[in-house]
Amino acid sequence: MIKKQWYESLFDNYGKAYDSEGFTQGTAGECDFIEQELNFDRSLKILDVGCGTGRHSLELARRGYRVTGIDLSESMLKAARDKAKSANLDVLFLNHDARDLPFDKDFDAAIMLCEGGFPLMETDEMNYEILKNVSKSLKEKARFIFTTLNGLFPLYYSVEKFMEENSKGDNATYRSNTFDLMTFRDFNVTEFTDDSGNKRTLSCNERYYVPSEITWMLKSLGFQKTDIFGAKLGAFSRKDILTTEDFEMLVIAEKA
Repeated sequence: MIKKQWYESLFDNYGKAYDSEGFTQGTAGECDFIEQELNFDRSLKILDVGCGTGRHSLELARRGYRVTGIDLSESMLKAARDKAKSANLDVLFLNHDARDLPFDKDFDAAIMLCEGGFPLMETDEMNYEILKNVSKSLKEKARFIFTTLNGLFPLYYSVEKFMEENSKGDNATYRSNTFDLMTFRDFNVTEFTDDSGNKRTLSCNERYYVPSEITWMLKSLGFQKTDIFGAKLGAFSRKDILTTEDFEMLVIAEKA
C-alpha cells in the first residue's frame, strides 16, 4: 500500500474544520479582486485548482460565473458539493490531481488560492507539473491568478513565530519549523483536530518560492506577462508591492 503524503492525510477528514480557520475568512474580498481582474465578464469559464471546500468557486458562482473546481481530496469535495446544494448553486466539483488534468484549452481563467496544491508537492518537478497542467487547461489570452509562499520572508523572519501569531484561535497549530536554505522548504509539525474530533499530528513541508523562480517557470509555460504583489488576506491589490514582510505573494499571469 502506497503511503499517503502529508497533504493527503491532512485534508482527508478536515472539510468542516477547514472552513473555520482564520486563513479562510477572506473569500469575499479575494473574489472582488478576481472579478476586477476578469473585467466582470461573467461569460468566462473559470477553473479553481485545489478548490478545497469550494469557498472561492461558490462565491464566484453566486456572482454569476461558470466555475469548475478540482481537488485531490474527496472529503473536501463532499463539503463543497454539500454547500453548493444547500445554496442552490451550480458548480462542477471534480476529483482530479492537479499534476494530471484532463483539460485542454477549456478555460478562460484559472485561480489557485491559499496554496491550492502548489507548493505542497514533495518535489519541485511535481509543483512545476501543476503549473504546466493549468497552462494546458487555459485558452490563449487567459489569466491565471494564484497565491504562493514568499521565499523572501523566511530569509528575514521566523516562520514559526509568524504561524504562532497568526493562527491563534485556529484549529491547526504549527511547531518545530525548520527552513532549509538549500531547498527553500519549511519543515514543521502540524497538529489539528479532524472532523471526527480526533487529534492528529503530521510532519509537513512546503516549498517557498522567490519571485524570479515563479516568473521563469510561467514564462517557460507560455505566460507572456507575470505580475507579482504582496498577498493580503481578503484584500488582494495591485498596489501592494511585494516585500520581505509578505508571507504570501499574489501572482497574476497572462497567457500568450
